[in-house]
Amino acid sequence: MSTFDTDNTLLREMLGKGALNEVFTLGAQTGKDWYCVQFPVESVISSISVSNVDNESELIGLVLPAGTTLFMRFEAIQLASGAGIGYRETDGEVGQ
Repeated sequence: MSTFDTDNTLLREMLGKGALNEVFTLGAQTGKDWYCVQFPVESVISSISVSNVDNESELIGLVLPAGTTLFMRFEAIQLASGAGIGYRETDGEVGQ
């Protein structure tokens, strides 16, 4: 992720104006570089790997209400139920 975004880049990304956002359900999502995941329906995480959070395992098995959004550097996630939308960096500064 970039260290400094200009011209409303972050706002555009959060509004889905960026490229390559992904909707996913129960399949394992690996090799990702998402800065957030939104859960439009009630969802349960079965596994998760993030790079900037301690104790992410606390989220495993937790029931996330519809509308929950987690802002973290997602590398991988799998759901036991529900659906998610992964938002990807769009200004070309991936992995920063």
